[in-house]
Amino acid sequence: MNRILTNFDQDRFGGITFLAIVNAVALVITLLFWGIVFFRRLVPFPGELISLADRANSAVTYGFMIGDMFYSAPLLFLAWLGLWRLKSWGWMAAQMVNALWIYSMTVVLLRDAYTVMSPGGLLFIPFTLVAVWAIPYLWINRGMFGITR
Repeated sequence: MNRILTNFDQDRFGGITFLAIVNAVALVITLLFWGIVFFRRLVPFPGELISLADRANSAVTYGFMIGDMFYSAPLLFLAWLGLWRLKSWGWMAAQMVNALWIYSMTVVLLRDAYTVMSPGGLLFIPFTLVAVWAIPYLWINRGMFGITR
């Protein structure tokens, strides 16, 4: 079935579509990852541990989980939807998500460099690499979202 592409469809092809899909996949993976960590109790709660170092490590893990649920997941949803629809708020959400990927993975990778590579570190590295590429790409293409300055 042949379908005539609208300007909307043509504009969304390429990097913007790729980024929208990456944000949707990242949202699903983030929710699944933290759901498994929490409901399977892969990391004990900080109050259950005796060693101060173990309690601190557990608290950092749960801190990342809470941050991802309150900040990253909603922003990933907005980035996915807004990029798909070429909305300026989607562009902003995507840029915010990109900054969060770089920030949080810097912390995780530095921690892992002094211990062992964590499953989350390995799982989320590809999204960080995309974020490094996406920041200048979105800036260059901000006009597609009605952003002129």
